[in-house]
Amino acid sequence: MLARLLLLSATVFAASAHAQTTFTPQVSEYIKVKGNVVAITDVKLIDGTGRPAQAHQTVVFQEGRITQVGKASKVKVPKEAEIISGAGKTLLPGFVMLHEHLYYTMPAGSFFNIAEMPYSFPRLYLAGGATTIRTAGSVEPQTDLAIQRLIGEGKLIGPSIDVTAPYIEEPGMDIPALNTVHGPEDAARTATYWADRGCTSFKMYMHATRADLAAVVSVAHPRHLKITGHLCAITYREAAELGIDNLEHGFMASSDFEPNHQPDVCDYPTSHRGLQNLPENSPEMKALIQFLISKKVALTSTLPVFEPYTGREVVLGGGLEALIPQLQEREQTTWQRNQGRDSASAALFKKEMAWEKMFYDAGGLLVAGTDPTGAGRTVAGYANRRQVELLVEAGFTPAQAIKISTLNGATYLGRAAQIGSVEVGKQADLVLVAGDVEQDIRQVRNTELVFKQGVGFDSKKLFESVKGKVGLN
Repeated sequence: MLARLLLLSATVFAASAHAQTTFTPQVSEYIKVKGNVVAITDVKLIDGTGRPAQAHQTVVFQEGRITQVGKASKVKVPKEAEIISGAGKTLLPGFVMLHEHLYYTMPAGSFFNIAEMPYSFPRLYLAGGATTIRTAGSVEPQTDLAIQRLIGEGKLIGPSIDVTAPYIEEPGMDIPALNTVHGPEDAARTATYWADRGCTSFKMYMHATRADLAAVVSVAHPRHLKITGHLCAITYREAAELGIDNLEHGFMASSDFEPNHQPDVCDYPTSHRGLQNLPENSPEMKALIQFLISKKVALTSTLPVFEPYTGREVVLGGGLEALIPQLQEREQTTWQRNQGRDSASAALFKKEMAWEKMFYDAGGLLVAGTDPTGAGRTVAGYANRRQVELLVEAGFTPAQAIKISTLNGATYLGRAAQIGSVEVGKQADLVLVAGDVEQDIRQVRNTELVFKQGVGFDSKKLFESVKGKVGLN
């Protein structure tokens, strides 16, 4: 007890006086910049608005808010500012990523074992530049809500979190940790219960029915809360007609093109074959894109979780060393076994990239996420940076890829006035990268500092702190 009291008494105050946040010593250890006034000088800026990169810019922020942005030769840096040289570096907005989880999945026989990562994943997200995330489905909602609170209180390291309620799913998946409901009345009760406890979004899952979705809409929308979905039994068109706000995984979860689709029935292998057989430029896909846009349905790109094996990294974004040794061995073995055997997946992956670009070019709100699930090679933080790289591989410019990963996510969350771009008056959520991201998107991996509300965290030190931890905690 005495040791606990001494620990609590040793807390230190952050220099960002605007929030009066108290950080514990364990958090303060990773804070590298804590001046009340900070200037990042002579930096290349990709501001998140979609505008082209601007060279030789200076950004000043005070008490966690951006006060000046402009040419280095014209910005007047306050005398009291802590100055960080941005020469040879790129400054980005903090990522706003909308398909994240605080758990890691591990194949276990015929089903997936799901383990919460309350220590490693929040740190990894922030280290990788994600200053705001939405958990697109929860297996331990009480834990996610507690992590959200503890981060806000300065006791844990991590991004701001929009916590999604437990999955709204009918029986059908052999995943022990997955929440299930039994009919629309139960779905409505579940949504009400978790909305009352602080969850701010909902996720429909593969076996949920149209009646389930309608019931959740009736609970969520009057509270101004939003609903997304990884669907199967419900088609994208049906979901849009019923009022869903967001669809996950681009078009990879669409059963609209499944031959002889039965209402409210999920036949996953058949629905995927429908996508595999669909031509990239099919009129049917173009019509669905236009319909979704007309209904103002956002689409979440989660390219890392679908990235093929052949010729690519074992763990996406270079995060193999983050895993515990047993998982490192498993992932390397799985990667080796799948080399040259995933041509169908690779072809569908390429089409998915093209469909996401079509959706964006047609005026749709494309947002970004990573979905650290699947086979276990998608890891928080590392995958967030990989998502940006893959958007560029899909044909987006670096400025567009950054906008999708920042301002578009903020727009969906209704927080574009506060976060998502580097503009005067906005929160100082920033990512400083050593290198020129515009010329080489893979330089995004060279994250040096991640500022959250003006407090600068040491990215490399955070990554180091969780090496060999993922899969354990």
